[in-house]
Parts: sequence; C-alpha cells; structure tokens
Amino acid sequence: MASNSPAPEGIELQETPGAGAWGEWNPTEDSARPLRGKHRVLKPRGGLARTSTVLGVGVIAAVGAGGIATAQDRPQVAISVPSLPDLLGGGDRAAAAAAHADSVAVPRQADGQEAVRTQGHADAGEALRHRILQQAESQQDAAEAQARADAERAARESAAQEARSQKEAAEKEAEAVRAAAEKAAAEKAAADQAAAAQAQTTGAADTGSGGGPSVKSSGGWSLPTSSYTLTSHYGDSGSMWSSGYHTGLDFAAPTGTPVKAVGGGTVVSAGWSGAYGYRIVLRLDDGTEIWYCHLSSMSVTSGSVGAGETIGRVGATGNVTGAHLHLEVRKGGSTVDPLAWLTARGLDV
Repeated sequence: MASNSPAPEGIELQETPGAGAWGEWNPTEDSARPLRGKHRVLKPRGGLARTSTVLGVGVIAAVGAGGIATAQDRPQVAISVPSLPDLLGGGDRAAAAAAHADSVAVPRQADGQEAVRTQGHADAGEALRHRILQQAESQQDAAEAQARADAERAARESAAQEARSQKEAAEKEAEAVRAAAEKAAAEKAAADQAAAAQAQTTGAADTGSGGGPSVKSSGGWSLPTSSYTLTSHYGDSGSMWSSGYHTGLDFAAPTGTPVKAVGGGTVVSAGWSGAYGYRIVLRLDDGTEIWYCHLSSMSVTSGSVGAGETIGRVGATGNVTGAHLHLEVRKGGSTVDPLAWLTARGLDV
C-alpha cells in the first residue's frame, strides 16, 4: 500500500480543521522534486488510497466545523442522519442493528410503563370519582331523611297544638254554658219565689189572655198550665214522631209560662232527655207517672210536691216546632190519653 513521504524541509504543513493534531503534506507541482534513482509506483488496491481517505475525512471535518459555527446563527432545520449500519460495514452492521434495536426497545418499554402508569392513574381517578359520588348520594339521602323527620315532627307539633287549642276552646265553651245555666237557674229560682209569694198573697191561680181556661183544681187535681191552646192530641199520626203517632197532649203556650203539678206526688226524674228536651217525671201516689216535656227551665228536680205547685216553665227544647208543653200520662209503663185522664178527674181541659 502506498504512503506519502515526509515533507521536505522548508515546506509548511497545512492543518486540516477538525482533523486532529496531525497533518498531511500534499505535494504540488511547485513543491514536488524529481525523484532520483529507481522507484516504482504501486497501484491502489481495493478502494481509495490512504491519502484520499485522509483528505476526505479532513474535508468532512472542516465542513462539519463550519456548519456548527454557522448553524448557531440560523433557524433549526430537519436533518436526516443515516443509520449506523449504513456508515459501518461488515460485522459492524449487525452490532449497530442490535444497538439500534435496543435503543428502540428502551423507548417502547418506557412507553409501556408509561401506559401502565396512565392506566393506573385513570383507575385511581375513576375510583375516587365513584367514592365522591357515593359520598354525595349518602349525604343527599341523609339530608332527605332529616327533612322528612323535620316535616313529621312539625306535623306532630302542629297537630298537638291544634288539639290543645280545640281542647281549650271546648273548655271555654263548656264554662260559658255552665255559667249561663247557673245564671238561668238563679233567675228561675228568683222568679219562682216571686210567683209563689204572689200566689200565697192573692190566693188566686194564674190567669191567661190566650183564650184558654184558667188553671183550676178539683178535689186535689189541677190543670198543668194556663194560657194554652191544644195543638196535637193523643194518637195523632205523622212522621214527626218516632213511634209513628203522638203519645201525649200538647199545650201550646208562650215560653216561660208556669207548669203545675196535676196532683200530689214525688219528682223522680228531672233533666235532659234527648228528643223530649228538659223533662220532669212526677210520680203520683197511685204509681201513675206524669211526664212534663220540652221545658225551658225546671223549678223542682226532686222531692214531694202538691197539686197546683209550679215545677217548671214552658219551653221549646228537644225535638219541637215551637214552644209548648208535651204532657204524657203513663200507667204501668204504657201511655194513656191525657185528655181523657184529666177529664175523668173533673178538670175542664
């Protein structure tokens, strides 16, 4: 293989940029001297001569150095770099290919690990989101349960308050009724006392101006009231009576008209009696019961009374269409005609 001779004295070697510390002398026509003696020129074998190779590498290094110096001032451009197997030859290509495969495999493995980490982060985020949703639902359910409990408690309190209010109103109303009853009883008692005093003073019976006969007695018997008009007789039929017929004798008179005992006997019952209103039951000595019904007030509620004694006042309590005295005569638990019974005792009804 040919080689270059050392440079002659006086010839300065040119250093190729980027070629390292060594230099190559390239002869020219001016610097070359004719060779003396015998010599031979060897033909290059298998490719470029050594000097050509060195020259090529020096040129490439110089161009590369210049490119680096100028590339810093220019915008970056895309450069296609040949792979190592193309630059190397022979067995070095296999090694370069293996190195290249390893360099590719490492990013792929890194990409796989990164994908695993990304999937793990996604799973953790999904689990966190699911947990947050569950907590939100639990809080919502708790809030709704609390709202229902508050509503039920408010409803119970409202119902209790309404019940207390109704109870207080009923108690007040009952108190007012009791007060009115006591006042009416006191007024009635005073009126009865005044009437009794007047009767004892004058010795006369009450007289009426409604066309009816005066209250008068006959052998210990007395008419039940005065100033009356007979409106319904015993046995009259109609839907107004629960039994389908009238069981007594009605004496229509103004409210407050005195009611008398028809004979001597004992008051065995006095009070409210449903459809009969306020009622007094007078039992005579022979066991006959006289019922005085629809009274506005009661003067005597118990004890013995004599014939002609005031025991109550005409009213319109119970099932009535107007103020009147409903008189019933009962013997052995059965009703009899009051008009016939009174007439039989010498009373002019």
